[in-house]
Amino acid sequence: MAELAYWEALRRAHDEELANDPSVIAMGEDIGVAGGTYKATLGLYEKYGEERIIDTPISENSYTGIGIGASMAGMRPIIEIMSINFALLAMDTLVNAAAKIRYMSGGRAQCPIVMRTPGGTAHQLAAQHSARLEKMFMGVAGLRVVTPSTPLDAYGMLKSAVRCNDPVIFIEHESMYNLKGEVPDEEIFRPLEGAEVVRKGTDITLIGYNYSAHWCIAAANKLAQENIHAEVIDLRSLKPIDRETIRLSIEKTHRVLVAEEDEGPVGVGSEIIAGIIEDCFFALDAQPVRVHAADVPVPYNHRLEKAAIPNAQSVYQGVLKVLGKSE
Repeated sequence: MAELAYWEALRRAHDEELANDPSVIAMGEDIGVAGGTYKATLGLYEKYGEERIIDTPISENSYTGIGIGASMAGMRPIIEIMSINFALLAMDTLVNAAAKIRYMSGGRAQCPIVMRTPGGTAHQLAAQHSARLEKMFMGVAGLRVVTPSTPLDAYGMLKSAVRCNDPVIFIEHESMYNLKGEVPDEEIFRPLEGAEVVRKGTDITLIGYNYSAHWCIAAANKLAQENIHAEVIDLRSLKPIDRETIRLSIEKTHRVLVAEEDEGPVGVGSEIIAGIIEDCFFALDAQPVRVHAADVPVPYNHRLEKAAIPNAQSVYQGVLKVLGKSE
């Protein structure tokens, strides 16, 4: 086992897939000579050359469209968009082309493209660089949406995404690139579907994804000191959502809290709780609780940013509310 940072795990996955398959290419702003804003392609330009590690102009819609065309022609592009905010500029090509090609061609054409992009709030990046747009992609039929929370999943899920024949939206988090974790030395693949129970418990189910999965784990550790045993589910995939794993957990714990960094309205938590009501309403002993950001653009001011964005303490307080222990 090697201990890798999140960005190192991504870089290793790029390197292995580029070496394995000459049809794999990478495209994006500053990913070549500069090695990527978050170092996910560091050194690969020198190793594979400018025809496979392609620095693009600042035109997300253009190079995403080029990548979609290349994928239809037999290539397997990995598109890096520097911030998920800028993915809005490529929504036309992603929604009206990538997501629909396989269906509209009756399966005769495929679009094996991966769009990697970081979202979420880092330190004072302000409203135009701190978006969490998972819910937009979740609403588009034909797209897969994954969001790994560990270096192991970042590595294994990116490799699986590159080999998938569907378009995959691969969402990272700007605050997790230096997060370290163990990754096996041998080549492995992680599934693009299915949640993972990362901590067993009996008193309440905590559901998170991406950065919020770490809040849930931290809150569960604190709750354990008070003899409250929380089960933690890391969703890993947002489209599709693993409703069966959620159902089985709630039938054991009978209580649930969903944590997300995004604003609450029409959000990931809303979709999860709708599924919970449909699948296991009669297993609930208390109303579900959502922990989410304030419904405002992310502030630049550091104190306002902290006030607007939830954290592990927010999850902890939410659990006390579910259990009727809050003041």
